[in-house]
Parts: sequence; C-alpha cells; structure tokens
Amino acid sequence: MSLYRNTIWFIKGLREYTRSGYEAAAKLFVAEDLEVDVAGRSYMITGANSGIGKSAATAIAKKGGTIHLVCRSKERAEEAKKEIVEATGNTNVLVHLLDMSSPKEIWEFAEKFKSENKLDVLINNAGCMVNKRELTEDGIEKNFATNTLGMYILTTALIPALEKAEDARVVNVSSGGMLVQKLDVSDLQFEKGTFDGTMAYAQNKRQQIVLTEQWAKSYPKIHFSVMHPGWADTPAVRSSMPDFHAKMKNKLRTEDEGADTIIWLAISPAVTKFASGLFFQDRKPVSTHLPLASTHSSPEDEEKLLQALEEFSKRFSPGVCKL
Repeated sequence: MSLYRNTIWFIKGLREYTRSGYEAAAKLFVAEDLEVDVAGRSYMITGANSGIGKSAATAIAKKGGTIHLVCRSKERAEEAKKEIVEATGNTNVLVHLLDMSSPKEIWEFAEKFKSENKLDVLINNAGCMVNKRELTEDGIEKNFATNTLGMYILTTALIPALEKAEDARVVNVSSGGMLVQKLDVSDLQFEKGTFDGTMAYAQNKRQQIVLTEQWAKSYPKIHFSVMHPGWADTPAVRSSMPDFHAKMKNKLRTEDEGADTIIWLAISPAVTKFASGLFFQDRKPVSTHLPLASTHSSPEDEEKLLQALEEFSKRFSPGVCKL
C-alpha cells in the first residue's frame, strides 16, 4: 500500500502540483476575490523572509495589511522587510525574531506579542526538512519540534488574541506529501527504525491536518484552514530536496503561484462560505486522503496526538496549555 500511495501521489503531483496544474486551476479563479483592502488588519506570517512566506507577506502588504514577519535570522528578516516596504510602499511591516523549534521561546514571544499587539490572521508557514535526525537543545527531534510542536504552541498561545478579532483566521501551510502518510502516534520523534527526513516531514504535515480539523471544532470564532502550495521553486526545496529540484525545476511553480492560496485564504471574503477546518489546493477544498488509501486515523489516535502535544507544551508553558 505504501508503494501504491507513493505512485498515485507522484502521478497526482505531476498533474496538479506543478506549474501547469496551477495554470489550469487559475482559469477558474475569481479575480474579485482578492480585490480587497485590508488596511487596519494585522497578519502574522512565520518563516516570512523568503519563499512563499515572503511572497504572501508582500501581496498582503500591497493590500494595506499590517505585517508581522516572524523569522529566525535578523539579517534576512530585515532584508525581507526592506524589500517588502520598497515593493509595496507599506511601512507597517514589523520584524520579530523567533526560533520555531524552541517551545519556551515561542511561549515567551506569544505572551509578549498579544500583550502589545492585535492579531486578525495567523499564517503558520515556517517549516523545515532536516534529512538527518537531529535534536534541539531541548532534546526534541528538530522536524517535529518545528513543524508540529512549534506550530501547535504558537497557535494555542495566540488563540485568545485571535478570538478578540472580527473574522479571525488561521492558515496552516501543509504539503501534499502528507497524503502518503497515516497519522502515527507511536513514534512522534522518529526514534525507531531508519530515519527518513522526507517521511518525517510528511508525517508532520499529516499532523498539521489533524490539528487544523481539531482546532476548527474547538474554536468556532476563528476560521481555520490548511493548504498545499503545490511544488514551488523555493530556497527550502532547493536546499532540502536538491535531487527533486534538479529533476523538476522546469516544472515547478513560482513562489507567487505557491503563495496564491495562502493569500486567498488570509484575505478573501469568499473564504467564509467554506466550513472551518478544510484542506485547500488552488483555492478549492480537496480531500486529505488519496483514493483507496488507508490513511484515515482513528479518533483515539487523534486524541493521543493532542494529549502528547499538550504534555510537551506544558513543560515550557508559563501556564497550562489546553485545546
């Protein structure tokens, strides 16, 4: 079944995730969906100093939004800010330095941020694909720490701020790679067997799908969505998947094409007609499972994931973190 899933996923990717797939989908886009002025609204974007995160930040800044760039590198973040301001004329672009693999740092950042700022939309874009098993300073496997636990803590900590906003949204940037993975709560830090960074990343992205669905049930005041940007030519893809990039570079989407659905989910009034918790690709909801693939998780396993993340977060939280 694993071979079946991988084969079907790759065929699907060649058809839908490449630039030609975007171009075909874009013929059905409604231009008016993005003809909005978001001045006065506040957007936090993690991993925003390059790639699709920076592209999304630039597009939203053009619409007048206040942009909070959450980045790890001060130099790269300041350069991104400069470029966004120059490209848009919008000076409401702020830089926040944060390592998304550090739970304590995330908690401290979120507590300070919500005491000083309003927040309307959170875009969880930051991610990593570490191809050799590495542990953070806290002893947490780095892919899991960044892609799942970091996102979980930041979102959970900022929910009180989001619930104060009108038309609050959370957009989680996942990957079509999660389609080849079934939620596995038995080995969240990939301690068993041979480590595979690509599969670890895909498992994290499946976890993000589950979290989005669960948050949508728990917080009806906030519209949650999760999306797949397609296969885009970004610095992250070039560094983490060099062989894939070399083979596919002429077919990959641009960063702007990869960011399109993030922007749409973050600002378009059309999004509110869709239920919270859905998975989107090219501005439309799609299935989170391949046909005939046994990747559906049980409610029990989903609850185990939530419990595990809550326990992790409690170690570093100034209070008690619950869904």
